[in-house]
Amino acid sequence: MNTKLLQDLKDYDAAGKDIKTQYTEISELCMKYITPERREGRRAYYLSIEYLMGRMFHNNLLELGVLEEAEKILSEKGVKISDFEEVEDAALGNGGLGRLAACFLDSAAGCAYPLDGYGIRYKYGLFKQKFENGEQAESADDWLTWGDPWSVRRENEKRVVHFADMDVTAVPYDMPIVGKSVNTLRLFYAEGSEQAQKICEYLYPADDTEEGKLLRIRQEYFLSAAAIGELAERYVRKYGRSFNRFSEYHSLQLNDTHAVMSVAEFIRLLTKDYGVSFARALDIAKHTFNYTNHTILPEALECWDYALMEKILPEIAAVFKKIQSYAVREWKRKNCTKEEIAAMSVLQGRRLSMANAAVYVGEKVNGVAAIHSELVKRNLFPVAYKYYPDKFQNVTNGITQRRWLMLCNRELSALLDKKLTPAWREDMARLETLDTTDTAEFIAVKAEKKKQLAEYILRHDGVKLLDGAIVYAQVKRLHEYKRQLMTAFAILRIYYDLKEGKLKDFHPSVFLFGAKAASGYFRAKGIIKYLNEIARLVNGDEQTNKLLQVVFVQNYNVSYAEKIVAGTDVSLQVSTAGFEASGTGNMKFMLNGAVTCGTMDGANIEIIEHAGKENNYIFGASVEEIERLKDTYDPNEILSQNADVKRVCDTLTDGTFSDGGKGYFKELHDSLTVGAHWHKPDHYFIFRDLPEYVDALIKVNRDYGDKAAFAQKQLENTAHAAFFSSDRSIAEYAEKIWNIVKK
Repeated sequence: MNTKLLQDLKDYDAAGKDIKTQYTEISELCMKYITPERREGRRAYYLSIEYLMGRMFHNNLLELGVLEEAEKILSEKGVKISDFEEVEDAALGNGGLGRLAACFLDSAAGCAYPLDGYGIRYKYGLFKQKFENGEQAESADDWLTWGDPWSVRRENEKRVVHFADMDVTAVPYDMPIVGKSVNTLRLFYAEGSEQAQKICEYLYPADDTEEGKLLRIRQEYFLSAAAIGELAERYVRKYGRSFNRFSEYHSLQLNDTHAVMSVAEFIRLLTKDYGVSFARALDIAKHTFNYTNHTILPEALECWDYALMEKILPEIAAVFKKIQSYAVREWKRKNCTKEEIAAMSVLQGRRLSMANAAVYVGEKVNGVAAIHSELVKRNLFPVAYKYYPDKFQNVTNGITQRRWLMLCNRELSALLDKKLTPAWREDMARLETLDTTDTAEFIAVKAEKKKQLAEYILRHDGVKLLDGAIVYAQVKRLHEYKRQLMTAFAILRIYYDLKEGKLKDFHPSVFLFGAKAASGYFRAKGIIKYLNEIARLVNGDEQTNKLLQVVFVQNYNVSYAEKIVAGTDVSLQVSTAGFEASGTGNMKFMLNGAVTCGTMDGANIEIIEHAGKENNYIFGASVEEIERLKDTYDPNEILSQNADVKRVCDTLTDGTFSDGGKGYFKELHDSLTVGAHWHKPDHYFIFRDLPEYVDALIKVNRDYGDKAAFAQKQLENTAHAAFFSSDRSIAEYAEKIWNIVKK
C-alpha cells in the first residue's frame, strides 16, 4: 500500500472543483508515484494496432493497492469516484484483439515480466454507437474529452517516419502499466501535414477505395517504423552498431498481421543504415520476431497489393520481394514442390501475404486456443507446419483477473476473500479449493450485481430490466460467424412458443446484447436492426413481456462489459465450430460465475474441460461435423422439413418486421437461402444448430428453477477459471516464446 499517496489524497483540497478537475488532479497525484522501470536483460515488446484499455483511474488505484482506502478518503471530501465512470473509455481497439493486448500488458506488469507495448494513439476511438429507429448510427468517439492525465508526451523522443510522398513526425505518449513492476504502453501520435495527421485519426479507416487502402498501409508502417527505429537506436546507444546480439535482448510479438511491416522495416534499417548484409539481417529477424494468429477467416489475413505498397513505400516493398527470393531458395533446398512454394509464398502474384511473411520470418507462430492452434497447423498453414513444425505453438488466451474480477466484481472478490483468504488474488489456483456447495452468499452476490447492472442499463439506455429474471448475455463484436442472428431466431422461437402456450413454467428471461458493427458491414448492421425490431415486438407484447425481454445496449465498450459480465447468469458463446479462434468474453463470464451456453469452439472447449460439461450447456455441430457438411449442407432442405425454423426465418421477409426499406432483411434472408458469389447459403450453419440451441436455452431455463443447484454450476465455473487468467498466458509466452524472466 502506498502510504505517501494516501497522505497526499488526505491533503487534497477538492472544494469548489468540478468533477473533471477533480479527476485530473487526483490522477496526477497518483502519477507522481508511478515510475516506469527499465532493467537490464532481455525484454519483450508487443506490437499491436489495437489496445482496448478501458478506463484507467479505478484500475490504477487497484494496482497501487489503495482503491478502497482512496475511495473512503475522497468520499469524506465529497468526491465520489464512481462519478469518474463518466470518463470516456480509451477505446483504441475494435474487440477481442485489442482487449487481449490490454490484458496481456496488465498481467505482465502484475507478474513483473518485462513487457512493453507499442501502438498508435488514435485521435478518435472506434466510434460511438447509438440507435436511431433501431439502426446503428455512428459518431466520432472523442475519448480525450476529459483529457488524459495517465499518459506522458515524450517530446524529446519524437522521430520522423518517411514515406515516398511525405514525412510524418511520430510523437510518443507513454501510458504506465502498473503492477509489481511498471511497464509502458507507448502510443505514437502522427503530426505534420493534414495528410500526415489522418494516419492517427481513426482506427481501421474504410479500405474499399485505393485512398483507404493506402491509409491503412500508412498506419501499419507508421507504427512499425516508429517502434523499430526507436528500438534500434536504443540498442546502438548501449551496445554499438553490431546487431549480432540484438535478439539476445529483444523479443518482438506481432499481434496479428497488422504489424508485419515491422519485419521489413527492421531488415531495411539494418541493411541501409547499419551496413548489415541482407542475409544476416534476415537471420537476426528470424530470432527476434514472433507471430500470433488470431483467426482462420481469410478476409482477416491481410494481403496488400504490391503496386500500392511500392507507391508509397518502395524500399519496404523491395524488402518483402527479397524476402520472397531468399525464402524460395530455402524451400527449394528443402525439396518443396511448386505447389508447396506457392502456398507459403510471401509474394503471391501481385499481392503480398502478411501472414505468410510472419510465418516465414517468425521464430514462433502461435494460435490462441487448443483447437484453433490445431486448425492453424492443419488448415491454415499446413505446408509451413510440415517443414517447420517446431515453429508452431499454442498459448490459450487469458484475461486479467484484476480488472475482470477484483475491479468489476468487488462483492464476489470479497466473498472469495472470506471463503479462501485473500491469497487467491496472487495465486489463482486457490480457486480450485472453493466449496461450491455453499451457494447462499453467492446467490446474494449475483442478485446484487444484477441489480447494479439493471441500474446502469436504466441510466444509460433508459430500459428497465425484468425483476428477478435470468440474464442471458451475448456481448461481442458483431460478425456473422458469432451468430447473433441465430440467437435472434432462437428468441423468436421461444416467443412464439410462449404466446401459443407451448412453454410452461418458463422463468422470466432477459436476452442482453451489446455489439458494434463495422461501419461498412451491411449484414452486421442488418442484424442489429433485426434484433432491435425483435426487441420492439417482444417487449411490447403484454401477453409475454413479463416473461421475455430483449435488450440491445448502445455503445458497448469495456466499461459496459465490466457491468455485464458480473451481472449475467448465462454466457452465450455460439459461434460456428471452428471459426472462433479463442474468445475472451467467455472467460470473463466464467470467472464471474456464469454458465456457458455454447458450441464446442475456441476456448469453450477448454472451459468445458476445466469446469465440466455438466456445469455448462453445449450444443451444435462439432468442427469435424462442420468439415463433413461443407460440401453437402442444404439449408433449404432443413427449411422444408422444420416448420419452426422456417417460421422464424420467414420473418425476415414476410412483413413481420420492417427494415425501413434499406434491404437489410431481404439480404440476410438471401444469405441464408441463396448464398452469394463468395459463399454458399447459410455458410455459418445457423439452421443446422438452431433447434439444438433452442433446446439448450430452454434447459437452462428449467434448471434455473433449482436456484441452489444452478448456483453451484455457476460457482463451479468460477472455481475452475484459474487456467484462463492472462497471468498463465503471459507465463507461457515468457517461457515458450519470449525467453524472458520475472523481476
